[in-house]
Parts: sequence; structure tokens; C-alpha cells
Amino acid sequence: LIFIMHLQEFVTVLVRDPRTQKEDSWHSYIDYEIFIHTNSMCFTRKTSCVRRRFREFVWLRQRLQSNAVLIQLPELPSKTPFFNMNNRHHVDHRRQGLQEFLEKILQNELLLSDSRLHLFLQTQLSPEDMEACVSGQTKYSVAEAIHKFASLNRRFPIEDEERKKGKNDADSDSESSSSGLGPSDDSISCGCKPSAASEES
Repeated sequence: LIFIMHLQEFVTVLVRDPRTQKEDSWHSYIDYEIFIHTNSMCFTRKTSCVRRRFREFVWLRQRLQSNAVLIQLPELPSKTPFFNMNNRHHVDHRRQGLQEFLEKILQNELLLSDSRLHLFLQTQLSPEDMEACVSGQTKYSVAEAIHKFASLNRRFPIEDEERKKGKNDADSDSESSSSGLGPSDDSISCGCKPSAASEES
């Protein structure tokens, strides 16, 4: 007898490593690393790592709610005027709230079918670029955007050595790549880079 075991699908999401990012000499914000590990067929990549800030979570919730009006979405941690970036308790409380928000979102099959959610979790595209991609206004599809971002974050040492020798000058990735996709790999830490958005956290 042959027994076929069906592995149960899982999605592990971690919101971690809050970092203060400077926008200019007056403004700073905190972003968080979102790490995904899954075997779900819904996901293009089975592991990914991006950085997002609070206002991007707000955008995601609004977009998900507008596309799934009958679903009561979980709340984000409240945006208190007394939030202090230098207060570790405040920052960790928000980080925990963001993680709980994503955990609940990822348990809902209808929400999992929203392309914006996947772009949010597995690329570093801005909200504007995510909207453009989902509505077919970009040269790249959602899956291509996710694969492109993953490839930007998967440099191996030998490739870096070749690049230093100048072999890859012609096709090196740049911050303003023609496809409009993703950051350069030079400034990525653990496959993550801060968003370039300029609004308040």
C-alpha cells in the first residue's frame, strides 16, 4: 500500500527588526522587516523579505477593504499622536500589532487572492507602483514583479566578484531601473531595503 501524505499548507509571517530611517534632516520614520515563509500555492515565492512602514500598512488595509467590502478586516495598531520612535515599548507594541494584522489577513482565502497583498509582502514596490501593476499599467505582471525583486536580492559572492571586475557593467541593476522595479542590490540588508516613500510614518 502506498500512502500519499498531503502536507498542510502554512504561511509563517514575522514582522521584526524595526529601524529608524532618515528622510531628510528633519523627518524620520520607522520601517519593519516582513519575513514570509510558506508552502502555500497562493504565493509566487516561498520565502521573501521586504521592509514596509506604517503608512504602507494603512494603504494596504484600505485597498483590501475596498475590494472585499463584506469582510470585516482586522484593525491596525492605532496611530497615536503620542507615538515615540525612541520609545522601545511603543515601537514593539506597533510591531506586534502589525504582525497580528498580517497573521489574520493571511488566514482569509479571499484576501489571499488580492494581488496587492502579494506585491506588498514580496516586493518593495511603492503603493503607486503596486496599483499600476495590479491594474495592468506596467510592462511587468505581478508574478514578474515578485520574481524580479527576488532575483535582485539573491546575489551570490561569485556574482559580486564578477561585477567588481566590471563584467556586468552593461546590465547592472540601478535604483531607477527601466522596468520601474525594485531597489539596487548594493544597499540591501537581508534582502530588505527601506521604502523610498516620503510621507509621515
